Amino acid sequence: MDQRALHAFFAPRTVAVIGASATPGKVGHSVVVNMLTAGFKGRLFPVNPKGGNIEGLAVARSVSELPGGIDLAVIAVPRPFVLPALEELATSGLKSAIVITSGFREVGREGFDLELRMAELARAHGIALLGPNSLGMMNTAQGVNASFSATQPLPGDLAFLSQSGALCVSILDWARGENIGFSKFVSLGNKAVLDETDMLRFLGADPASKVILGYIENVEHGEEFLRTARQVCRTKPVILLKAGSTAAGAKAASSHTGAIAGSDKAYDTAFRQSGIVRARDVESLFCLAEAFANLPLPKGPNVAVVTNSGGPGILAADACEKTRLNMARLTPETIQRLQALLPPYAAVYNPVDIIGDANAERYRKALEIVLDDPLVHAVLLLLTPTATVEIEATATFVAHLARRSEKPVVACLMGRTHVAEGRRILRAAGLPCYAFPEPAMRSIEAMYSYAQWRQKPVPVYESPSRDVGAAGRVISEALLRGQNEIVEFQGRDVLAAYNLATPRTVLCRSSEDAVAAARDMTGPVALKIASPQISHKTDVRGVVLNLASEAAVRQAFWDITSRTQRLRPDAYIAGCLVQEMAPHDAQQVIIGFKRDEQFGPLLMFGLGGIHVEILKDVAFHLNPLSRDEAFGMIRSIRSYMLLKGVRGTPSVDLSALADVLLALSALAQDFPQVYEAEFNPVLVNHERALVADMRMTLRA
Repeated sequence: MDQRALHAFFAPRTVAVIGASATPGKVGHSVVVNMLTAGFKGRLFPVNPKGGNIEGLAVARSVSELPGGIDLAVIAVPRPFVLPALEELATSGLKSAIVITSGFREVGREGFDLELRMAELARAHGIALLGPNSLGMMNTAQGVNASFSATQPLPGDLAFLSQSGALCVSILDWARGENIGFSKFVSLGNKAVLDETDMLRFLGADPASKVILGYIENVEHGEEFLRTARQVCRTKPVILLKAGSTAAGAKAASSHTGAIAGSDKAYDTAFRQSGIVRARDVESLFCLAEAFANLPLPKGPNVAVVTNSGGPGILAADACEKTRLNMARLTPETIQRLQALLPPYAAVYNPVDIIGDANAERYRKALEIVLDDPLVHAVLLLLTPTATVEIEATATFVAHLARRSEKPVVACLMGRTHVAEGRRILRAAGLPCYAFPEPAMRSIEAMYSYAQWRQKPVPVYESPSRDVGAAGRVISEALLRGQNEIVEFQGRDVLAAYNLATPRTVLCRSSEDAVAAARDMTGPVALKIASPQISHKTDVRGVVLNLASEAAVRQAFWDITSRTQRLRPDAYIAGCLVQEMAPHDAQQVIIGFKRDEQFGPLLMFGLGGIHVEILKDVAFHLNPLSRDEAFGMIRSIRSYMLLKGVRGTPSVDLSALADVLLALSALAQDFPQVYEAEFNPVLVNHERALVADMRMTLRA
């Protein structure tokens, strides 16, 4: 969307309200009143066929009476009149519009068609269109409240966007009670034209907005959204609450990768890669916003806890243990200074327990000493309302110290009634205040993770050597045959095209062929059923391992083929694959991807066997993938040390594993018709990685 149209949208000089009303309680009346109450300095034009006067403003009877080049039109007329009004405004140079009217795509086919025509019209004329089905938009710096909200927002430096109008109303009311202000406030509605990506792009460059917040249910154009988010998050925090998370999409998946990579996992991965901070509920969304807007980012993971009660200090230490943070080890100098300050029975290590009789001065001095410690990167201050604690005085100096400290100071005032004034003081200073240590510690972790993400270098992507034409012929021929899957014996040419090593494998049509093939191989062999209709060989017990004699190979061939014929009479049996067994020291890993509807290919890596099936010990990454990111995926699984080597066992060839990941990433990028792919198992030891089995799911 043209940024000039968005400037006219957020900072209009002329605003027309189509469907303005003189009747209090009607949407068209609320919009006019809100614009006037917000202090709009430009020209406001109510439009209503009845004419007359609304709130002291002369009313135009039709759109044709308006001057040309209106910056912003707020349309609040019944659905049949929306498109005609927009068409007339478009011909006179309208720059932006908000369609408040509902009844479009959310109600059925007819509404969807109307919305589509409206979007096409807006795009053809370069109109920045918000909605339909939108609460509206607010810009406190420009005195704009083009909405029908019952609450005027307080001015502030938080930008907020939402896909739920009802949630917008509730948040505005709650935020005003909590003294939280906004720079911009946008209800996206149905996102016919303007969506979350357009808002991110504009708000990322908006000097009035320090932090961007949002409530989203889905993302349009996911890959473009991620590119924009990566750019914006380099300069300012983006904190989103994602609702509607579900793994229902995984139910139809036919691979381990697809079953594990539910839609919520894709959003988690997308947010992590692009630097977006994910909030888990509305309260934490705004606590995080206040922390990011008003506190410095921690330069490291070490947290010190200052408390006037031992129990909450222990809870804070437990909460820290569940995050990426560490309880700081205080320097000897800090401990000596604390010992000189505190009673002899106080705890001077971390948590620092200054005892329940602590007054504000003891709190202040202890906090200053801890902040001076070079090993401390952030401080969590806990206060319980004992009889001697000076809550208001403590909150006042905490606000003062937090404002001038280069390290984040996060306050947790436990309780409700007695600490209410202390919380008010902190909130008035724009600082977050928590009721319990656990969410406070999670906020510090979010700030640290974001700081770490910003320090990461921009990924450099490489293009592995491959023969796209050879792989494409295999995939095209399968689609021409009407197949929706490519299984191992058909996909070996695809593996070869991407330079992926495999165990020596021969397709055999008879038991004698199998014996001859096994005779040419070194050591024991495995036999696997070869059928285009059977992707999960274990369903028909179609794999037999460690066959060391010709008789065993012959018997296994007969057993596998006869059993498969009996269990799957519909399946065409091409024979059996005879495959060399993996080296005895090889470990099994699984590497795959599933194409997410919003964000594209979602890559997966994990150890095979029970680690993926039961423990779900896997790592995810959205395409594209750099070599550094491939190693990052490998290192991020909990069982990484099994690959790295324990108790004298050598490390597996991690570089070879990274090569397999990069090859699969390239395959996913090269062939959009591959919906899912899985290499399982990949057998890796200290020398090499072999793709022992593979399958791909196709869609035209």
